[in-house]
Amino acid sequence: MPIIVNLDVMMAKRKISLNELSEKVDLTLSNLSILKTGKARAIRFSTLEAICNALDCQPGDILEYVTGTEKTTNR
Repeated sequence: MPIIVNLDVMMAKRKISLNELSEKVDLTLSNLSILKTGKARAIRFSTLEAICNALDCQPGDILEYVTGTEKTTNR
């Protein structure tokens, strides 16, 4: 998959748990977990905005485009 979700990396940098983030962005743990593990097929801009607001980051800190066999540098 050419889009990598680095939500777990940003959560670790901000020292925030999945439960805490779930409450801040008003998403169920299940939906947030699907996003965190990279299994989500889509994300609403409003959800991305809420996550970026809660983590004080930019969308590019969470989503990464990887071409070909290139590996992500954050993992």
